[in-house]
Amino acid sequence: MNSENILEIFGHNVQKYRKKKGISQEKLAEIAGVHRTYVGMIERAEKNITLRNMEKIAKALDVKIKDLL
Repeated sequence: MNSENILEIFGHNVQKYRKKKGISQEKLAEIAGVHRTYVGMIERAEKNITLRNMEKIAKALDVKIKDLL
């Protein structure tokens, strides 16, 4: 698996769980404490996310990090 695939998988899963929760990218960013454009970049696999931010997003979505991978 190359790094682009993992970013795409992660982004897809963030979007899936965000929509399941019924919240916007902006709301997820607010809950996670990240910039609103950052969530969109993650979902589009444009950003190589840090472990800290993975944890913040997982907590905001109320899922385990492994569920996003």
